[in-house]
Amino acid sequence: MTIRVLLADDQEMIRASLRIILEDQPDITVVAEAGDGVEAIEQARRTRPDVCLVDVQMPRLDGIEVARALADAPPRVVMVTTFDLDEYVYGALRCGAAGFVLKDAGPVLLVEAVRAAYAGDALISPSITLRLLRRLADGGTRAEARPLARPLTTRELDIVQAVARGRTNQEIADELFISLSTVKGHVAGVQAKLGARNRVEIAAWAWESRMMATG
Repeated sequence: MTIRVLLADDQEMIRASLRIILEDQPDITVVAEAGDGVEAIEQARRTRPDVCLVDVQMPRLDGIEVARALADAPPRVVMVTTFDLDEYVYGALRCGAAGFVLKDAGPVLLVEAVRAAYAGDALISPSITLRLLRRLADGGTRAEARPLARPLTTRELDIVQAVARGRTNQEIADELFISLSTVKGHVAGVQAKLGARNRVEIAAWAWESRMMATG
């Protein structure tokens, strides 16, 4: 299957660079581009891509509003930005974004983020993840974690912590010595208990619940 991608960035040169990086991959094709947030939503609804790469700061509507508008639509939104400010990261998480990647993270991470989003996973630039974990563990400002209708099992807690560290399903399987299908089943179960739309929301819950330790 070819992953169909929409690029949304107000800088034409950035879109051209992203297109070159993505279309160099045999399993990815760019089906549409947009120069602002309103156009991004219109193009996403018209072309129905699998993944939208959306810049945070754009004219008319910013990337966070785009992610909010497309939260219940087929495309999965990955935020791509120069800025790693916490307010942007949290805004993206709250709107159901399936990833947050810095533009200077390099082409490999960008491609991984697209493939992860397409597979139902999520990827956040490691530098952002580590900083957020440290900030929350040190008592930074945070939202209250949502209550659970049913408690998580010990294994599900292991899964949550791994997801919050940015691990993929395969990495979790390798670390916990369980099958890939078992990991997927646990992740689905955790999402159901948390009412989370994706892995990024699982990670956000872990941070807000102070489950994570830094070191």
